[in-house]
Amino acid sequence: MSKKDPFIINRLKSIGYAFKGMLFLLKTEASIKIQFCIAIIVTIAGLYYNISNTEWIMQCFAIGLVMSIEGVNTAIEAIADFVHPEYHQKIGIIKDVAAGAVFIAALAASTIGLFIYIPKIF
Repeated sequence: MSKKDPFIINRLKSIGYAFKGMLFLLKTEASIKIQFCIAIIVTIAGLYYNISNTEWIMQCFAIGLVMSIEGVNTAIEAIADFVHPEYHQKIGIIKDVAAGAVFIAALAASTIGLFIYIPKIF
C-alpha cells in the first residue's frame, strides 16, 4: 500500500497539471492562440477605455468561458480521435457538437464585447 500525499500537496500537483494543460493548449492549438490574442487586445481596450468593474467582470468571464470551452472541445476531439481514429459519422457529430459549444460561447463573448465597447467607441 502506498502512502497518499497530503491534501495540500495533491492540490499543488493538480494546479501544476492544469498549468501544464493550459500551456499545451497555448503552444499547440491555433484556436486558443487566436483567442488568447483577442483576450490581450480586449484587455488593452479595457484599460484604454477605463471600463467599469462590472464590465471587467463580464469581459473576464467571457474570455474565461470561451477559452475553457475551447479546451474542453480540444479534449473531446483528442479522445474521439483516440477511440476511433478513422472517420465515423457519430464521432463527427460529437466533434461538431463540441465545436458548436465553442461557437455559442464565442457569440456570447462577442455580444458582451459589443455591449461594452460600441458605446465607448461611438
